[in-house]
Amino acid sequence: MARPYHDDIMAFHALWQKKCRGRDMPARADFDPAEMRGFLPGITIIDVVADARRFVYRLLGTREVAMRNNDPTGKGVAEGYYASSLEAAMAAYEDVMTRRAPRFEQRRFLTPDNRIGHEQTVILPLSDDGRAINKMIAYTHHHLI
Repeated sequence: MARPYHDDIMAFHALWQKKCRGRDMPARADFDPAEMRGFLPGITIIDVVADARRFVYRLLGTREVAMRNNDPTGKGVAEGYYASSLEAAMAAYEDVMTRRAPRFEQRRFLTPDNRIGHEQTVILPLSDDGRAINKMIAYTHHHLI
C-alpha cells in the first residue's frame, strides 16, 4: 500500500493550485522564488522542447543535485534522469503532458553511496500561454531509511 504523501508535497501542490487562479495551469512566471524558499532545494524545472530531446532539465535544487550526485542542468532527460529507468522517467513526463494534470509518484531508491531511501514527487504542468505545456515543475521529498 502506498504511503500517504508528505506534508511538503501536498503544500507544493496547493501552491501550484493557488497559482492556477481559475486556469488549467499556471505559468512559470507566476512563481516567485522568494515565496518558495523552503521548497527550492527539492525543485526541478523541466523544459518541454520541440526537438528530439523532448524534455530538458532547466534547473535543479541543491538537494536534487546532491541526491543524483551530479547536476544535469541543460541536459535532456535521456542524459540525466533519476528514476528506475529512462522509460519510467519519460513515461512520467509524457503522462503529465497527455493528461495536462499533476502526477504524484512514490518509489524506493538507492543513493550513490548505497543508502536506501524513499521519495515522493509531484510533477506539475506549466504553460506560458494557458494552452500549451512548455515547462513542468516538480518537487521531491526524500527520506533515507
